[in-house]
Amino acid sequence: MTMYIDLKNRKISLSSEDGPIDYSFSEPEAFEAISNAWLQVGWDQKHVYTFTWLGRPVIQLPEDMVRTQEVIYQIKPSLIIETGVAHGGSLVFYASLLRLMGRGRVIGVDIEIRPHNRKAIEEHELSSYITLIESDSIASATVNEVEKLIQPDDVVLVLLDSNHTYEHVLGELNAYSKFVTPGSYIVATDGIMEQVVGAPRTKPDWVTNNPKQAAIDFVAANPNFEISTPSFLFNESTISTPVTYWPSGWIKRKK
Repeated sequence: MTMYIDLKNRKISLSSEDGPIDYSFSEPEAFEAISNAWLQVGWDQKHVYTFTWLGRPVIQLPEDMVRTQEVIYQIKPSLIIETGVAHGGSLVFYASLLRLMGRGRVIGVDIEIRPHNRKAIEEHELSSYITLIESDSIASATVNEVEKLIQPDDVVLVLLDSNHTYEHVLGELNAYSKFVTPGSYIVATDGIMEQVVGAPRTKPDWVTNNPKQAAIDFVAANPNFEISTPSFLFNESTISTPVTYWPSGWIKRKK
């Protein structure tokens, strides 16, 4: 697809098989098209590698984090499980929200937690809210270790942000979905992989070898779950869909 942006006349033109389609800047279709292009340029420029939360790098799109905050405040989980630790920024982000709400703790699982990252997380002001488990997230022993840390009355939210291959994400969905409280979510992050094939740091098989496809197939095999992108809690715009790295990633356990 080719897109032309006319700043003077405040419109865009998109190519199609039937010819160009024009949208004014006041139409949500224009925002969606420009946002999709922005996401792709941002991938090439590693835009998400420019943010921190309370001193720790958080490699996420800010809109995804703000939308996640909305869900956390709605659900008020007492336990958030995240696979994939990296620098620990998202763990600290979740811990800070739980602290503000006066309840909860976070478990971070990663096959490798680098010593300097572990040190920084363990020395952080919010370290008392965070438990680190260094192990393969889909190994049965790891899943059992996590399960032992869950209390019977916990409200559980799970985010999957480790190895993003189809098989690994599907394995995590099968392993951790049982911990999700009805009405809460398990989130398969970074389904954007499907959209950026051909860009730097991508592989051709990402067309299907990605978290989005794993989420779709998991839901098809598990009728107690559905892909359900949270709606905007506040919206005075014409926009109804988020700008996200996590398309089809929000998987809700039905009540």
